Order: sequence, then C-alpha cells, then structure tokens
Amino acid sequence: MHKDELLELHEEMVHIKDRLAAFEEIDESHFAKYEGLEVDPSHVHKSKSEHKHAVFVLGNALATAMSEDEFSSAGRLSKRMEELAEDAEEKL
Repeated sequence: MHKDELLELHEEMVHIKDRLAAFEEIDESHFAKYEGLEVDPSHVHKSKSEHKHAVFVLGNALATAMSEDEFSSAGRLSKRMEELAEDAEEKL
C-alpha cells in the first residue's frame, strides 16, 4: 500500500471513530492509546510506518469498542489488530 492510500485509510478510520464515539454507549477511553500516538491523517510529514502503526492501533480500538466479548467477531478482530499494532511498533 502506498503512503497516500494509507493516509486515506487512516482518515476514513478516524471518521468512523468520530461517529462511533458520538454514541453514548461507547467508552471513549478505548481510543486513548490512539490519541496518545499523536499521529493524525493530516500529518503527512510523519513516516509511513508511523501511520501504519496508528491505523492498527485505531483498528484495535474500533474493534474493541464494538465487541461484546473477546470471542465475538469484533473481539477476534480486536485481538488481531492488537497483534498487528505490536508488530508495526517494533518496526518503527
């Protein structure tokens, strides 16, 4: 995936996060790790690896926020995104 495509994906995922966070049932603390990265889709000066890591961390947060338990489809997705985020972080 090219960096510009990754930035588009990152931006779309942020839109999903914003829409999801608007629901009262969603605990916004799920997104604290992503927010702590301080990597925004508009930060084009950040490396592709930083954006890739942010996408996986955000994907994990989105799946966690949507999952009912770790065995649901979203729960399994959350676990996989967490693994991918850890792998991407090691490559930073």
